[in-house]
Amino acid sequence: MFGILSEQDCARIHAAGLEILATVGIRIHDPSWKARLLEGGARPDEKDDTRFYIGEDMVRRALETCPTSFCIKDRSGRGVEVKNGARTLYYTSNGMNYQRYGQRTCAPITRRTLADFVRVADTLKNVDGLVGTAIDDVAPQHRDFVGFKLMAQHSTKHLRPCIYTPTGAKVILEMTDILLDGKPYRDNAFFTLGYSCVSPLTWSRTALELFEATAGHGIAMMINSEPMAGGTSPVTLAGSLALADAEVLSGIVLNQLVEPGRPCIYNAGFAHVLDMRTLLTLTGAPENALLQAAGAQMAAFHHLPSAGWPLSDSAMLDGQAVYEKFGMLMAHTLSGVNMAWGMGNIETSRTISPEALVIDDEMAGWIGRFHRGIAVDEQHLAVDVIREMGFGAAYLECDHTLDFYREEIRYPTLPNRFPRKGWEDRGSRSLEESAAAYVDGVLQKPAESTLSPGQLEKLDRLEAHWLEKL
Repeated sequence: MFGILSEQDCARIHAAGLEILATVGIRIHDPSWKARLLEGGARPDEKDDTRFYIGEDMVRRALETCPTSFCIKDRSGRGVEVKNGARTLYYTSNGMNYQRYGQRTCAPITRRTLADFVRVADTLKNVDGLVGTAIDDVAPQHRDFVGFKLMAQHSTKHLRPCIYTPTGAKVILEMTDILLDGKPYRDNAFFTLGYSCVSPLTWSRTALELFEATAGHGIAMMINSEPMAGGTSPVTLAGSLALADAEVLSGIVLNQLVEPGRPCIYNAGFAHVLDMRTLLTLTGAPENALLQAAGAQMAAFHHLPSAGWPLSDSAMLDGQAVYEKFGMLMAHTLSGVNMAWGMGNIETSRTISPEALVIDDEMAGWIGRFHRGIAVDEQHLAVDVIREMGFGAAYLECDHTLDFYREEIRYPTLPNRFPRKGWEDRGSRSLEESAAAYVDGVLQKPAESTLSPGQLEKLDRLEAHWLEKL
């Protein structure tokens, strides 16, 4: 595993995070949590009734009750353990706009274009999960559960809805009963949730109501810190990491207060940096990769799973988008980030592109093969084969090649691996054009629902009820 920080560095950052919680505290915008915080050991501020100080003992107790690993599934029942050292899972990400390759403008995401994006994602081997987005033709208070149903309708992959209201989370729990046909969520964890701290050190009413409304089911909660170096956090990366550590740990404390033993994902990987020339937030800079890789190390320091956000600042699918995303994906994978968001995202996470998604999937496969490394054992060293072949260069004909070539060599379908004549015969396509052809091929087929007719009917009725009620 590639390391940015030493063990001593991690300890110093954590000590700084503890000091921040004990001396600066957190701000809570929900008075109903005051009694819970005081009972849990928090110290109130004498003059500010929204401010609470979190001591080291309170953090330690929360970390002791928080599981170090947990299992998630997709709707087909396939599970994967999420823990330090496990493989990186690649997820899409939220956004506001949709853009196809070759376009220099974008349009707001609608139900139709989100469905198209999900359909493409469902065909891709290296895309492990789907993240909810804004949907322009749906009212803001409906977007979380409408998007959840839409993603479930077009894919069986693991889902990560973005929550816009606590009521939306409750509707998603009702939809879950339909999707699982009454089976318990704890045994079929096909979605996870999460929310971000408002940097610096502020937890909104929506976040707190979400934690409370979804407690009691064992739903893993991703605790996000999104400091902006030079804006909402110190411009020094170590300072931003210290603030992020305090914010994430405070979110874990809050979740353990409302549901002891709830799985939590330590996410300091949504950290940003501010470009001092333009005052714009950057996501594809090397400093972002450093913060996200270091965030994974801080998660490992606390024995918790991690998350991050490999993105690009390019406004379209071009060379900048590809080189930034490749570097970010490589940094996340080699650093052991458990959940990497951003597949198919460009423009600082504002825009999703199905062609970018296809290319990101290819890059994740390339990086995955690199990360798997080289097996060194008797069979792979193949000394007996070399002795048998002697000076003959006919390895193409031997059984050893037949036995191992699929394992050793990756065979992608998107990049060109033909000489020029073969490339010309296949249409002289660039990588981006091949991705566009792939997307067109998926979308030209009739859309098929992954839900049974009975499930779809029940979900439609439930959705219509809440669309009218909210």
